[in-house]
Amino acid sequence: MNDQEFGKRLGVVAFAFSMFVVAIIGMLLSIQVINVKKYKQKAAQQYERVVTEIAQRGAILDRRSRMLAESIESITFYADPLIIRNTPVFDEHGKPINDKKTGKQKTCDNSGAVATLFARYLGLNRQVCLKLLKRHKGIAVLGRKIPVAKALPLMHDKISGVWFEKEQQRSYLNVAAQLIGFTGNSTSKIDGSSGLELQLNQELKGIDGTRNYQRYATGVRYPAPDVPQQDPVKGNAVQLTIDGDIQSIVEDELSKAVAKFQADAATSIVMDVRTGEIIAMANNPAFDLNNRSTWTKENSRNRAVTEMFEPGSTFKLVMAAAATEVLNRKADDMVFAYNGSMPFYKLKITDHEPYGNITFRQAIMYSSNIVAAQTAMRVGREKFYTYTRNFGFGKKTGIGLVGEARGIVRPLDEWDMTTLPWMGYGYQVMTTPLQILQAYASIANDGELMRPYIIKKITDAKGLVVREGAPEKVQRVVSVATARYLGKEYFKAVVDSGTAKNDVLISMNVAGKTGTARRAAGGSYSRRAYVSSFVGYFPLAAPRYAIIVLVENPKTAYYAAAVAVPVFAGIASRMVACSEEMQKNLSIRSPEQGIIDSVSTVTVPDLTGLKGRDAQRLLKWLNLEMDYSGDFEGVVVRQNILPGSKVEKKRVIVVRLSLKQMNRTHL
Repeated sequence: MNDQEFGKRLGVVAFAFSMFVVAIIGMLLSIQVINVKKYKQKAAQQYERVVTEIAQRGAILDRRSRMLAESIESITFYADPLIIRNTPVFDEHGKPINDKKTGKQKTCDNSGAVATLFARYLGLNRQVCLKLLKRHKGIAVLGRKIPVAKALPLMHDKISGVWFEKEQQRSYLNVAAQLIGFTGNSTSKIDGSSGLELQLNQELKGIDGTRNYQRYATGVRYPAPDVPQQDPVKGNAVQLTIDGDIQSIVEDELSKAVAKFQADAATSIVMDVRTGEIIAMANNPAFDLNNRSTWTKENSRNRAVTEMFEPGSTFKLVMAAAATEVLNRKADDMVFAYNGSMPFYKLKITDHEPYGNITFRQAIMYSSNIVAAQTAMRVGREKFYTYTRNFGFGKKTGIGLVGEARGIVRPLDEWDMTTLPWMGYGYQVMTTPLQILQAYASIANDGELMRPYIIKKITDAKGLVVREGAPEKVQRVVSVATARYLGKEYFKAVVDSGTAKNDVLISMNVAGKTGTARRAAGGSYSRRAYVSSFVGYFPLAAPRYAIIVLVENPKTAYYAAAVAVPVFAGIASRMVACSEEMQKNLSIRSPEQGIIDSVSTVTVPDLTGLKGRDAQRLLKWLNLEMDYSGDFEGVVVRQNILPGSKVEKKRVIVVRLSLKQMNRTHL
C-alpha cells in the first residue's frame, strides 16, 4: 500500500470518527440542552409521582350545629402485582441479599403474605386477593372506599408495591333535599350539582393539596425531599337557619297530606317573624339525597321559591290592610255581598255562600270575594298597587336562593277593567309561597317587613366566621296599630269562627287566612284544579312563628279548611312539642299575656303519633298535665279526652304509649 492510498483511508477513518463525535455531541446537546424538559419529564415519570389530595368538603349544618351534609374520608388500596411478585430480599440489618450464582439481589413472591394481610384487616376473601395479585398486567385494587379506622393498620405498614389514596364521600341526613341539593358522583373531584351544594360550591369545596413522591428501584415510594408538599385546605362549613327536627316534621306532614288528598305536590315554610330566619322549607314530592336514582326533574324543584301561583284569598291581606289605612274601614262596618253573585260588566264575581248584609269582619272570616273586589275598587288603582308592592309582591324576597321567582304584578299601564277587582281576592297576580309568608310575617312583626334568610353563617377550617346572616328590615308596610288590628279583628276571627276554624289552632292562639284558588290549566280555569293554602302566625299575643302550607291539586277535597288547615295544625303542634327552643321563645310574656292567663279553659290537642316526651312538652305548654301507661319511649296511640275538647287548665290527660307503633310514626 502506497502512501497516497494510506492517506485516503486514514482520512476516511478520521472523517467517520469526527462524524461519530459530532453525533455524540449533538445527541448530548439534544438531551441536555434542546430537549431537556422532555427527557426530564420521561425520567420523572419513571421515579416520580404527583398525587392530588382532594380537600375535604365543608359540612352543612342546621341551626343547632347538627350535620345535614358531611364528607366522609375513605381509603382505596392499590397494588402493582409485578413488584409484589418480585419483592427484593434484605437481611436483618436492611442490607440487600445477593444471589451467589448471578450476583443480583434476591427477590421473592410476596403475593401470599399481602393477600393474607388484606384478608385479615379488611375482611376480604384471601383467594380473591391472591387472584388479583397474580394478574400479569395492570394495577390491582385491593380495597375500595374503606373507612379510615379500618384501614389504619395497613396505612401504617409500608408494603412494597402497595399504596393508598384518600377519597371523599358525601353523606346526607336526607332532609331538605331540594334546598341542600347534592354533589357530582366523581370520586376524583367533588363539586356541587344542585341546591346549596352548587350555589355555595366555592365556599364548600376547599383547596386541593398535592403530594410529590419518588420511588426507589425496589418500588417503595417516599416523599420527594426537594419538592414542597401542599397540604389540602378543608372547605368552609355552612350553618343554616334550618332546624333538622322541625324540617323532618314538616316533610312528614306534607308526605301524609299528599297521600291522603291524592295531591300533585305540597309545600310548607316555617319562619321566625322577628328575624326572618327560615326554620324549615319543605317540598313534596322529594327524593333521597343518598340515592341518586330517586332524583327526577319534577321532585327536585324547590317550589317554595321557584313556583308561582295565583294565591286566591290569602292575598286579601293586601285588601284588608289598604282598607284599614286608606278607607279607615272598621271590623264592624256593614257591607253588602250581593247575595253571592255580583254582576261586573259582562262577567260576574261569586262567593261560595250567598251573603247579604254582613260586617267587614265577617266578609274576611267567610272569605267573601265580592266584598274584597268592592273594597279594592274603593281603595283605587294607585293605592292598591302601592300596598301590593310594599308587601313585597312582584320582586324577589332577597333570600338569595338560586332560581327564586319574583312573581308577577303587572305595571299600572297594563291593567284592564278586571285587574283591580280580581286582584282584590287574589287573581291576576302571581306569587311564590315565600312571598305570601313574608307578607303575613310582616303583620305578625308589627308591620315591619323582614328579609328572609337561610344561611346563618359560614366559617373556615379554623372556625373563623367568613360570612354571617343577620336580621334585616326591608321597610314598614303598615303601622303598628294596623298590624295588630288586622291580626286581632280579622285573622284571629278566621281561625276562631271562620273558614279556618280548628280547635288545635284555637288552643295555640293562631291567626291566619285560608286560600282556595282555582288553578289555570292550559290557559283556562274550566278544568277543576285547585291550590289549597293556609298561612298563619302564633301566638297572636306575642307572635313569633309564621307557617304557610300549600297543597296543589288535591283530589279528595279541595277547600283549605279541610286540606291545608289540618296540615298546618299538625306541623305547629308537633314542632312546638319537640323543640325546647320554640317553647322557650313562646313563653315570653307580653302585655296581652294576662288576658290569655285569665282564660280558665284550653282546647285539648291531638297527641296521636307524638313521642311521650313531646306529648308531655306540648301539654305543659298548654297548661295541662300528662299521665301515661306503656313505654315512655313509645308514641301516643290513645288519649282519654278527645282532641278539640274544652277542659280546665291543669287537667290531667291520660295517654296510652306504645313502642309497636314507632315504625309507622315518623317524627
